[in-house]
Amino acid sequence: MKKIVLLRHGESAWNKENRFTGWTDVDLTEKGIAEANKAGELLKENGFNFDKAYTSYLKRAVKTLNCALDKLDQDWIPVEKTWRLNEKHYGALQGLNKTETAAQYGDERVLVWRRSYDVAPHALSEDDSRNPRFEVRYKEVPDAELPRTESLKETIDRIMPYWKCIIFPNLKTADQLLVVAHGNSLRGIIKHLKHISDEDIVNLNLPTAVPYVFEFDDDLNLVNDYFLGDPEEIKKLMEAVANQGKREVGS
Repeated sequence: MKKIVLLRHGESAWNKENRFTGWTDVDLTEKGIAEANKAGELLKENGFNFDKAYTSYLKRAVKTLNCALDKLDQDWIPVEKTWRLNEKHYGALQGLNKTETAAQYGDERVLVWRRSYDVAPHALSEDDSRNPRFEVRYKEVPDAELPRTESLKETIDRIMPYWKCIIFPNLKTADQLLVVAHGNSLRGIIKHLKHISDEDIVNLNLPTAVPYVFEFDDDLNLVNDYFLGDPEEIKKLMEAVANQGKREVGS
């Protein structure tokens, strides 16, 4: 049985502050580091031995991967980083508090910006300091490919060539792969693997640092998928993610 484990990064500083993060390079909190370590310990307890790992260019994912591999005693395996696994770009929303934004625009509009398939937030201007064209880490990426904002559809369009041409074909020769990325970039991969409709993808919320295992037969057909951990705890974590973009009671 071949396996790919998808792992969202641990809690970041802006997760804690309930802010739209996107491509902003925000670090893990102490809780986030503990979550990443716990994920590594859980993977070790379940006997995972990875052949290779993949992550994004953003430190919250990179550090989560490093923590997990350290707990697995697998720091030595090859790791490949790519901007294509970055989080969905939230455009002009980046840095804004989700609850305050919901109070201003309404829960439904914020839900559309956060979880819909083909609606993107307002784009960054070309001279905005948050524009990725100013960052040295993306100097090798053609400017036309660097987003100023993204819908989930556009995020998936960015990820899928890398998934289909690099990650998934490696499963032909590898037994286990680990992908540590972000809520929306991983939602795109899950949508593809499970054939989730454009309408239903809005209901998928990934908790931080909970390993999601996908099992494939030798012909690379998906045969099973499941989260590692206590199902009731994972359900509560998913509900908490879903509620991040809602107004506070009485607001």
